[in-house]
Amino acid sequence: MPRPEMPRDDSSDIPADIRTMTFERALEDLEEIVRRLESGEVSLEESIATYTRGTQLKRHCEAKLESAREQVERIELRGGTVTAVPIQPD
Repeated sequence: MPRPEMPRDDSSDIPADIRTMTFERALEDLEEIVRRLESGEVSLEESIATYTRGTQLKRHCEAKLESAREQVERIELRGGTVTAVPIQPD
């Protein structure tokens, strides 16, 4: 049996209410989703919808973390090697 396709790693399908969340809020919501799914107390239909939202929250959190990482690193080219160097505070 073929495996279901995993959602694209495209943030354009993330709902507006998630896109405006802080990292901390999105992580809290994601943790709550995991608790609900692990409890086994949700119907199959609700599990699918909840899983989809969890996937969207996960991608949002990953994007926020990547953005933060980019803000604290800079790229340097030394002797033909590219490296990420932490930005030193002034």
